[in-house]
Amino acid sequence: MNKKRIAIINGPNLNLLGDREVGIYGGATLDTINSSIEKAAGAAGASVGFFQSNIEGEIINHIHGVRDFDGIVINPGAYTHTSIAIRDAISAVRVPTVEVHLSNIHSREEFRRHSMIAPVCVGQVSGFGPYSYIAGILALLDHIQKKRPAE
Repeated sequence: MNKKRIAIINGPNLNLLGDREVGIYGGATLDTINSSIEKAAGAAGASVGFFQSNIEGEIINHIHGVRDFDGIVINPGAYTHTSIAIRDAISAVRVPTVEVHLSNIHSREEFRRHSMIAPVCVGQVSGFGPYSYIAGILALLDHIQKKRPAE
C-alpha cells in the first residue's frame, strides 16, 4: 500500500496559536500541533505537507499546487466565513477535503457559525482542539480508501 499524501493547510492567524486567545484555541503552538499531526498521519500510513498563510491568494495558489495529493485538511481560519475564492479553489481541484477547526464554530458568535467552505468538503470536524486535525485526517483516509474501489 502506498502512502497517501495529505496537504495540511492553515489560514490566517493560526501562526499565532499558543499566544492568541488561549481560552478559545488552547495553548499549543502550530509547530506543536504539526508535530502531533505528523506522528498520527505516519501511524495511519500517510505523509503530510504543511502550509500556513495569512494571505488568501497564497492559500488559493497552494490549493492549486496540491492537485496531485490524495487529500486536503484545511483550517481556513476566519476565511471559513467569507472566502468564496477558497471554496471555489477546493471545488476546482477536486481533491477530497476536510475542513477542521480547533474550536466549535457552531457554539460561537453567530457570524462564525456559517462556513462557506464546508459545502465543497467531504466533512467538517470542529471543537476538539488539536485533535480536530487528527480526526479529520483519519476520516479523510477512511473516505479515500472507501472511494477508491468504486472508481
